[in-house]
Amino acid sequence: MPIAEIAVWSAMLGGLLTLAALALADVLGGRTIGAVRNLLFVLITGASCVVMTGLLEVFFPALPARLLMVLKAGLGPLAGAMGLYFVGTWLGGAREDGVVHRLTALGGIVLVCAAIALALLASQTDPENFDALLVAAAVVNMVPVLLALVAALRAARRGDPLARWMALAIGCLALMTGAHYLHGLRVPGLGLGAWVFTAVVTVLFFLIASVLGLLRNRHNRELARLSRLQQGADPATGLPTGSALIADVEHAFWRAARLQDECAVLCLYVSNLYEMNEAVGPGAEHQILVTMAARIRRSAGFRCVVGLYHPRCFVVVLSMDKHQAPVRATAARLALTVSHPMVVFNEQRDRQPFRPRVGLGVVLVDPAGATPLDVINEAERQALAMAGSAPRDSEHGIVTAPAPLL
Repeated sequence: MPIAEIAVWSAMLGGLLTLAALALADVLGGRTIGAVRNLLFVLITGASCVVMTGLLEVFFPALPARLLMVLKAGLGPLAGAMGLYFVGTWLGGAREDGVVHRLTALGGIVLVCAAIALALLASQTDPENFDALLVAAAVVNMVPVLLALVAALRAARRGDPLARWMALAIGCLALMTGAHYLHGLRVPGLGLGAWVFTAVVTVLFFLIASVLGLLRNRHNRELARLSRLQQGADPATGLPTGSALIADVEHAFWRAARLQDECAVLCLYVSNLYEMNEAVGPGAEHQILVTMAARIRRSAGFRCVVGLYHPRCFVVVLSMDKHQAPVRATAARLALTVSHPMVVFNEQRDRQPFRPRVGLGVVLVDPAGATPLDVINEAERQALAMAGSAPRDSEHGIVTAPAPLL
């Protein structure tokens, strides 16, 4: 094999090893079945490509010729079965489309059987007649490519937003498969340019497929996280809401009474929460809530209760002893922190400035006899009154009317 061709295939091998390392990192980081499936797909399918390039003969000249024949005949269909399984599972399996699931599952079983049969035939075939067997393997290996393309196009037509990119990847797969078998059959008239094209298409296919696998796995992990979200927690911020918030407030009152600490309930009402929806879209509310929740938690600390009474109203329960700052100072610092300007992104990732307008309500309570819901409602009423009628600080967006204390 010429040095230039060895360099081309070695560069392709380096790209495949890099993608395999990224897939392994996803396995170690995510520890999910999907990540393991992606890694196996890259390893098995990539190995079949490397075998067809002839690099094994160059790097390991002592390998038995019969072993190489078995690998070239059987590894391609086995990689096709793995690819069908990968595509079928990536497209959602039986829960998304029963037709695609049966197509990929049955096709994968047939291909595994074909791979075993071709490997057995290769172990008994004379080297002079191996090209005919390799042609049969090429024909068999094009079947999963066509099946995967049909499945991806069907999924794209039925609304899968990533399926059209998978169809593009399978188009690259078809070119890659045909080119590698042409190289293995030593078809005359194909030179270095054809092998450079083959190496580029191979790396491009694995790159697109790996990125699509990572995106789908990340989405599935996010859905799994949301499905495991504690009952009564807001999905955007993770803060307790509803009955979970009331229970947390009640527990904070009990703890403050036991320690004989002062206790205060703060409500921060974001009056312009939905102001950016028209300019940015419905995603603006989510971004603002996540940022506000992070600011409140960072400013209030982790020893107090922070919750979401409803999307516009954050609740903070402070328990303070004589060594801590007064309630008014703490509340003012908290309001100033959360009212700093922020940036919201629209669908085109353009930056849109946003300045929260926050109304603050503060209620001092006797923790021994306070009712959580009544105290929260009183603090919210104060915050609403301030947000609706009092003048605002033009620099920070904070309502300037004093908050009455009970």
